[in-house]
Amino acid sequence: MKSILITGGAGFIGSHVVRLFVTKYPEYKIVNLDALTYAGNLENLKDIDHSPNYYFEKVNILDAEAITEVFIKHAITDVIHLAAESHVDRSIISPLDFVYTNIIGTVNLLNTARHQWKADYSSHLFYHISTDEVYGALGDTGLFTETTPYHPNSPYSASKASSDHFVRAYAETYHMKTVVSNCSNNYGPFHFPEKLIPLFINNIITKKPLPVYGDGLYTRDWLFVKDHALAIDLIFHQGKADETYNIGGFNEWRNIDLVKLLCTLMDEKLGRVKGESEALITYVKDRPGHDRRYAIDASKINKELGWKPTVTFEEGLSQTIDWYLENTEWLNNITSGAYAKYYESMYTNR
Repeated sequence: MKSILITGGAGFIGSHVVRLFVTKYPEYKIVNLDALTYAGNLENLKDIDHSPNYYFEKVNILDAEAITEVFIKHAITDVIHLAAESHVDRSIISPLDFVYTNIIGTVNLLNTARHQWKADYSSHLFYHISTDEVYGALGDTGLFTETTPYHPNSPYSASKASSDHFVRAYAETYHMKTVVSNCSNNYGPFHFPEKLIPLFINNIITKKPLPVYGDGLYTRDWLFVKDHALAIDLIFHQGKADETYNIGGFNEWRNIDLVKLLCTLMDEKLGRVKGESEALITYVKDRPGHDRRYAIDASKINKELGWKPTVTFEEGLSQTIDWYLENTEWLNNITSGAYAKYYESMYTNR
């Protein structure tokens, strides 16, 4: 029986992966390891909390001894590693937090897996989830492929690039069975409202300004989080060992165009006058090291594993808005207190 450790399982992407594996594979033991920092929320998983194959361990991946105890307690056979500090703005303010969690935390997990699985690495998988930001920025044309050279431009992307390299180094040095995937920007239910889409949904609901960085022409490829979870499932079960897979939405949007679409949909759903939400758009000072464009070539995972997005961006965005409008209590609970202070520091008087 597989006993899979999913790190960061109370976070945005992690909670969707945990839910998928718990419900789809009742024969698996799924262990959610999360430190429950600001972005980790067990309310994200309350619908599967009492499932017989689901276990939760409140552990920080900086605690190597506690990780070892979890491995032994649950006889962990595989790791899906999502736990990370992931917000570029926060990495600019406090880069060391990203060094500790994203690099040292990953190495702690690798070391534990190496020692616990040394009898037979071939029957265990360490699957590391990363980001397209490790590749740097693109010009007006071109796509990131699995062979694009790394060129990280922020403390966040530099820390993720480093963790990717450590995973590959452990595969080469110790012959551990590993796989890495790099994804584009995710969106969907349970997303902490510091990222663009949930932040703006919340601000439109509360009629606050919509802070758009710079000229608003920064371009991103957007991936519905449930489609990302399905891709992770495929890679875990069918991906080739020691390979890299890029996961993208085939879905590029300039920030300002995305925001205007979001405003239009929100006005319709909230019964507001057309253009009311768009009037909230406010251009703010650009952040340092802001990459102009990301776009992923996801043809490898499509051709080798048959994965492709299941929803259009408009469908996924509409579902996302509906979820936030139906879960205002969840949103209110996490946007109080410390979040309010953080928001004030990031987006006021810039």
